[in-house]
Amino acid sequence: MRQIDLPPALREQRDELCQLLLELKPKIDKVESSLAATAESDTRVRRLRTQYGIGPLTGLCLAHTLERPERFANPRKVTAYVGFDPVEDSSGERRRIGSISKQGSRLLRFLLVEAGQIAVRRDQELARVYQRVLVRRGHAKVKVAIGRRLLVRAFIMLRDEIDYAEFQRRGVAARSSREIA
Repeated sequence: MRQIDLPPALREQRDELCQLLLELKPKIDKVESSLAATAESDTRVRRLRTQYGIGPLTGLCLAHTLERPERFANPRKVTAYVGFDPVEDSSGERRRIGSISKQGSRLLRFLLVEAGQIAVRRDQELARVYQRVLVRRGHAKVKVAIGRRLLVRAFIMLRDEIDYAEFQRRGVAARSSREIA
């Protein structure tokens, strides 16, 4: 960055921002190492981190926002709690399902959408859902849909005290039993 030739005013601004970054780097590293240590000591977060895309910060936010997952009756209640549930606008015979309610934790929704973008790269099932929804709805809505899926997966993993591999095994077993019936 410092090798780029800029006008004097921009050069001064660049140098100030680079200096600020150098001053903040040790503080950022300290906070990140503290978060990593906290995440590693929490079994719930370690379990959640087996899911692609969920890192220490997202795992901590999920574990502490959902607290006791048994208090939610079903995944639909969890999505409503976090604000991923759709808003309904109905009048008479007309029924319209709109955007998400955004009633819960804004930070958790942000982290899940970001985690979803990483998870789609490694998780084949999420990648298929991403492609299917992308055709109908576009990039913005598919990112929210994937974030919602990650939330539901995380809820099930916390509720049943299982890791991602066991979650996948149960999903395959459930799909194969539906095909037989």
